[in-house]
Amino acid sequence: MSNKSAKLTIGDKEIELPIYTPTAGPDVLDITKLYAQGDVFTYDPGFTSTAACDSTITFIDGDKGELLHRGYPIDQLAEKSHFLEVCYLLLYGELPSATELEDFETRVTNHTMVHEQMHNFFRGFRRDAHPMATLVGVVGAMSAFYHDSTDINDEWQREVAAIRLIAKLPTIAAMAFKYSIGQPFVYPRNDLDYASNFLHMCFSVPAENYEVNPILARAMDRIFTLHADHEQNASTSTVRLASSSGANPFACIAAGIACLWGPAHGGANQACLEMLKEIGTVDRIPEFIARAKDKNDSYRLMGFGHRVYKNFDPRATVMKQSADEVLELLGVEDNPLLQVAMELEKQALADPYFAEKKLFPNVDFYSGIILEAMGFPTSMFTPIFALARTVGWISQWKEQISDPKLKIGRPRQLYKGETARDYVDIEKR
Repeated sequence: MSNKSAKLTIGDKEIELPIYTPTAGPDVLDITKLYAQGDVFTYDPGFTSTAACDSTITFIDGDKGELLHRGYPIDQLAEKSHFLEVCYLLLYGELPSATELEDFETRVTNHTMVHEQMHNFFRGFRRDAHPMATLVGVVGAMSAFYHDSTDINDEWQREVAAIRLIAKLPTIAAMAFKYSIGQPFVYPRNDLDYASNFLHMCFSVPAENYEVNPILARAMDRIFTLHADHEQNASTSTVRLASSSGANPFACIAAGIACLWGPAHGGANQACLEMLKEIGTVDRIPEFIARAKDKNDSYRLMGFGHRVYKNFDPRATVMKQSADEVLELLGVEDNPLLQVAMELEKQALADPYFAEKKLFPNVDFYSGIILEAMGFPTSMFTPIFALARTVGWISQWKEQISDPKLKIGRPRQLYKGETARDYVDIEKR
């Protein structure tokens, strides 16, 4: 219960609203009974000032540049841990023991294959289908292949669905990639770790051996880790809203993937690469920096600054380290795009304007560079984001399902349309 409250006066009514204090972040004003007591709604487009749930999973402090998963700073997790251990942490609330982690990794590994009939499902898409379109469709269709894990009221079925989604998303994403480039599907290998297995399914072909470079595997693992969860963003809120209706887990995750596809959300790293293509050559960088600094020009550099992080993106520091390692391994001499990226980073970081405005390169800037260097087309950037974020969506979904206060989502509106009027027969209009 709250021991603080606020008083709101509406006409001749005075309403007392409870104030809750979280373990971190600003206090929250409880307006649950505002409509019943005051006959008014609140107006908050985008819900940027509204807490729609309580959660124990992820906390962000944008002013401090802080991202915590279950209390653990993201930079520590990215540096000292690996993706499947972070998955365990998000799902179950604590870091696993060695035995618990081994058991979890085994369960995920044993579920990486997809139902063989799903191969036929892929062939229903056009040969040039965008991998995200394929991903939305196939993940949504998983409920047609895995009937034994769709009952949201069965705790064991929820657990099975969670493991299946985490295990099969890399396989499905790799299949979407292979299908889009006309290459045969590659089955998962249980002797490889999570990130290495994904890279193998994406880049190996039956005609020759493919060895996964450990530096690339580590960089991919970090991309997964740094995108695993990000509090109540648009796609996570979409998953929670779909979940509130009682939809099965595969439908909920498909809804999250569909939302992530929006260029304002999951397409940020792709937008960075498109910006680098627009710049084209190193000698044009000053021109675009000048445009970004011109207050009369609407142009802005993609991959710099962040809507939530007002200081710096805590994920970017770790991602930069991986970007440097990957570029040192693969080189940039033959890739003009990466040459532009490295020089743009250098010039922007040296410019006082960007430092004053706190427009530092964010995680999307560096992850886009890494994926480009690895050989992924930009059409695969958002599917990779989706497979990484799946564990966050599932963790949020599981938390919501077990919440005794769960209600179906039903936002209100500020109606500005016509009031009641009588129907006019067509011959009199």
